[in-house]
Amino acid sequence: MINSKLEVIYIGKAKNLKKRVASYFVKKQSSPRTKLMISKIDAIEFTITNTEADALILENNLIKELLPRYNVIFRDDKSYPYLMVTGGKFPRLMFHRGTQKKENQYFGPFPNSNAVRQSIQLLQKVFMLRTCEDSVFNNRTRPCLQHQIKRCTAPCVGLISDFDYKNDIKQAALFLKGKDNEVISDLTKRMNQSSDEFNYERAAIFRDRIQSLRQVRLKQSVSDFSENDADIIATEEGFGQVCVNLVMIRGGRHLGDKSFFPKNSVEQNIENIIEVFLTQYYNQKAPPPVLVIEKKFDKDLIGKFFSLKEYPLVKIISRIPGDKKMWLMMANQNAKIALKQKNNEHASQVKRIKAFRKLLNLSEQTDRVECFDISHTMGEKTVGSCVVFDKNMMQNKEYRRYNIENIKPGDDYGAMQQVLERRYRKIISEDLVKPDIILIDGGKGQLGVAKSIMEELGISDIVLVGVSKGPLRKSGTETLFTSNGVILENIDQSDLGFHLIQQIRDEAHRFAITGHRARRDKARITSSIEEIEGVGIKKRKSLLVYFGGLEGVKKATIEELIIVEGISNKIAEKIFNFFH
Repeated sequence: MINSKLEVIYIGKAKNLKKRVASYFVKKQSSPRTKLMISKIDAIEFTITNTEADALILENNLIKELLPRYNVIFRDDKSYPYLMVTGGKFPRLMFHRGTQKKENQYFGPFPNSNAVRQSIQLLQKVFMLRTCEDSVFNNRTRPCLQHQIKRCTAPCVGLISDFDYKNDIKQAALFLKGKDNEVISDLTKRMNQSSDEFNYERAAIFRDRIQSLRQVRLKQSVSDFSENDADIIATEEGFGQVCVNLVMIRGGRHLGDKSFFPKNSVEQNIENIIEVFLTQYYNQKAPPPVLVIEKKFDKDLIGKFFSLKEYPLVKIISRIPGDKKMWLMMANQNAKIALKQKNNEHASQVKRIKAFRKLLNLSEQTDRVECFDISHTMGEKTVGSCVVFDKNMMQNKEYRRYNIENIKPGDDYGAMQQVLERRYRKIISEDLVKPDIILIDGGKGQLGVAKSIMEELGISDIVLVGVSKGPLRKSGTETLFTSNGVILENIDQSDLGFHLIQQIRDEAHRFAITGHRARRDKARITSSIEEIEGVGIKKRKSLLVYFGGLEGVKKATIEELIIVEGISNKIAEKIFNFFH
């Protein structure tokens, strides 16, 4: 369905197109949202597919690409994190998100980054595997703190053989795959062998590993599952919303869960929402062998969808046998809790917005806030930030950073002027959405700069507010300066509107300072090497990676520099002479 602006507002599939379209045009349409959608329809386009499953895939792909206003949409833009074991002689444990390479092993996905890091810590404790960067590993001359606290066997300095380390890697991989019994059996065998050889210290290491593994299994195992990998999906309705809770079980262990709140789920039945979730969520990622879904939906259609996506062996069940039905109960309970928390957060944010409008004497139509901050170190590599608050929440995708050039170092007024001019000149020229209010991190001076820029651009319908920390530079003692001359001092620290201003201001500060640090550190790392003739981007990168940073390059001898790929004797001499 297409509106008068040629925008796609709704995408659907149907076995009987005539019947499906006619259902939208009945006299008694119960849904206000559907009525609104129908009023905006200007044209209807359709495509014929071979099967209903083909139609489902096409529908899903188009929804993901076009994001129609009236479709149920699950926003899950981030790729899921994995635990990666690298290739090479002494593999490394590390966090991974993104494309996967054949030479590495990947375990997951995990619901969040914390779950990955907890697993890495566990594997360090039990199997003592390295997590350090290759550049650090290749240049160590003595064991690090990780070895001293018994979290690494120090392969960097040869305190463990290649054979033994590979054994530890193999056992860690088996453990992650849920084959605990194999690991414990092998460790027991190696413990007894060490004991027979009177190597009691080594035997004690294997004993401690066995005990640690048994403790983990006792806490997390779902071993009576017929499969080691499964996703449990629960749904809950309430407060005008729907929550879909996904519990991940990998290698026979509960990795955690993740809650989804689909857009436009109101007035949709649970059956349809589950189908939409399954097709959108598993469109780009392979499902585990087992899906546990208690609620009814069209299993045949989803089965055809998985077959077309080349996932034909997925088993969909509605009950978990044995004692582990508690996991399904937990998924349902987590969905209820997440839905309640979401509602409480929304209600709390609504109260804060109302208090915010009251504090600054704003109209009820004031919704969109943009906040600006400047960050630098003694004038070095200045960065300006813009964060956006709209629709009762921070809009991360609309955040912007601005690298500031051609100003006097430390000139905050000049930096703010440049950021505001660049931001709102673009908004005017491209007819983008303007904010209702602009927050400036600063006092009268920064506010004056903002006023002059707005006047120059011919913008007069935006409220300007400067947020000054005052002489104490302490949060909670801020003074607010408004463009109409009102000054608010000694504000009640319990004021919810004041809390919202602090939240938005602090977010702008965080976004500015992280951008500045990244820009500053990049410049400091590369600037001096860039001055050396014959050292381009590729060679510079190789040097920094191999030696672990600029300091390592400075300390390197000519003989050490030659070892780096692409560095000849002549270039090595130039680098050495440059720093010495």
